[in-house]
Amino acid sequence: MEKRLGVVSILLESRDSVRTMNTILSDFGELILARQGLPLRHKGIHVISLVVEGTTDEIGALTGKLGRLEKVQVKSVLTRYREDDSDETEDKA
Repeated sequence: MEKRLGVVSILLESRDSVRTMNTILSDFGELILARQGLPLRHKGIHVISLVVEGTTDEIGALTGKLGRLEKVQVKSVLTRYREDDSDETEDKA
């Protein structure tokens, strides 16, 4: 299946959903290449950005679960870069 690279931005308006959000991110950990958090305490919000690689279905499942959390906004951007799993040359041994 074809993999895509993308960025997911998460805006937390309350810390109430942090535990559930972290559980979801852990469940999808194989998709996440990088994670950066920025607490904007003076505004009462937190911004998290993720660099992800996965199929559109996998990335959609991640953003869908995050987007259903209360006081959490999620946006994603997928690049045109595509990689077919059969093209990977990593040594899995």
